[in-house]
Amino acid sequence: MSEQASHETPQPVPVLNIANVLTTIRIIMVPFFIWALFADDSTHGTWRWVALGLFVLAMYTDKLDGDLARSRGLVTNFGKIADPIADKLLTGSALVCLSILAELPWWVTVTILVREWGITLLRVVVIRYGVIAANMGGKIKTVLQAVVIGLYLLPLSHTVDWLHAVAWALMLLTVAVTVVTGVEYIFKAIALRNTYKKNEQR
Repeated sequence: MSEQASHETPQPVPVLNIANVLTTIRIIMVPFFIWALFADDSTHGTWRWVALGLFVLAMYTDKLDGDLARSRGLVTNFGKIADPIADKLLTGSALVCLSILAELPWWVTVTILVREWGITLLRVVVIRYGVIAANMGGKIKTVLQAVVIGLYLLPLSHTVDWLHAVAWALMLLTVAVTVVTGVEYIFKAIALRNTYKKNEQR
């Protein structure tokens, strides 16, 4: 290989790739998920199973597009922005719909949404100082939210008492982890800003 070839500039990753397509599909699935959930109207029948199936499929694409982007080198700025937005649209719409259907207290939905969108806004604000990396607590929070929303969407959780109790207990745990990890991100943002300011003054 020539010296010139070894120093060739790597080709930019195309925005139109399989990982970004899956992210876009996940966003498109959100209104269909919402429609199926309201079509069921808390009867916990066929449409409820359809809503659950769409939610599970959408969450699977979240894992799949991330794995593909990393393994095939398909990470793009579009994906970095669109992927978390797609996740929050899906989980947020599920929580809001469940509260509208009176199956989940509004304080739970509001607490989680304020944390999710608040931390997203915080990341944007402090991006000038650096990137707040996701930690294990954040990943656990994401998994808990997906699992507990899936349980609430499951028709059986509303007819089987012990399953409903498990879903509620897990939801309380999810809210706690969501709030705690949110506070951790705030402290990280403050530390990141302070470090940047100190380095700037040197």
